[in-house]
Amino acid sequence: MAPSAFISTKASAVTLEHAIGAKLHWKRVLAEHHNQPKHFPMSQQAAHLVEPINPVQSLANQTQAILIEPPGRWEALELRELWRCRELLYFLVWRDVKVRYKQTVIGVAWAVLQPFLTMVVFSIIFGGLLRVPSEGVPYPVFSFAGLLSWNFFSAALTRSGNSLVADANLISKVYFPRLILPLSAVISLILDFAVAFVILLSMMLFYGIVPGIAIVTLPLFLSLAFMTALACGLWLSAVNIKYRDVAYAIPFLTQFWLFLTPVAYPSSIIPDRWRLLYGLNPMVGVVEGFRWALLGQQELAWDLLVVTTIVVLALLIGGLFYFRRMEHEFADVA
Repeated sequence: MAPSAFISTKASAVTLEHAIGAKLHWKRVLAEHHNQPKHFPMSQQAAHLVEPINPVQSLANQTQAILIEPPGRWEALELRELWRCRELLYFLVWRDVKVRYKQTVIGVAWAVLQPFLTMVVFSIIFGGLLRVPSEGVPYPVFSFAGLLSWNFFSAALTRSGNSLVADANLISKVYFPRLILPLSAVISLILDFAVAFVILLSMMLFYGIVPGIAIVTLPLFLSLAFMTALACGLWLSAVNIKYRDVAYAIPFLTQFWLFLTPVAYPSSIIPDRWRLLYGLNPMVGVVEGFRWALLGQQELAWDLLVVTTIVVLALLIGGLFYFRRMEHEFADVA
């Protein structure tokens, strides 16, 4: 064999031996690496997912701490809640109007029938038999003008005083500002007032009475009547839901209150020494203001009006705070 062929064969054998040795070396390395624990680089987000989660700590991170305290003696009125729940107020007012005249034959005419028949009785007894003075105005118009504001007040007082008891199921099931219930009861009666007001204007036209410039003040006296009814309704409704005797006392209260209010008679017959005490009746200034704005009487009883306004504001502010204070107990006793 030639020397060159021997050298080539020897080189091939050496290369093959090195290749086999390298292959066995890498197999051994791979086997050792396979038996060792593997550590792969992980992102921070993946590492967070692998870590065990403490459910208490996770819940604490997702929720805010809420501090529950007992109600104080005097709390904020939170009147902004009424604005946030204005749609609920609208639907409750609409519900009261529909329920009141549902399945009735004459419908809204019931708002006129009651004051009209009362006016007829007053005209016969007080105007015809007792000859009660009417400030130079025909007695039917005089008494109907007084009954216009009084009927609005008495009906609003009755409905607002019983509003919480009537909607006791609603109070115990869902939270909403409870002030909406007596407020909606009073607002729903503005429709009855508007219908009766048209009848009064027709009677004034029949007797040839034309209102003067003072009629522009009529919305102010209507607002005063509204605040009076709401103020008294807040007190009565908050007490009525706890002591149900109030529901039986309200009709008697309105009947007794009627004769303490100058509806069938003018306030001018009250002696001067009793006028200040008489003005503590909040409806005195309301009725006198309605007559002055509509019938054009010569003078307005400013002394009675001032006392009435002070009393109404005191009743309304006190009623709002008392209602707010008792609101936490409504769902428990309803």
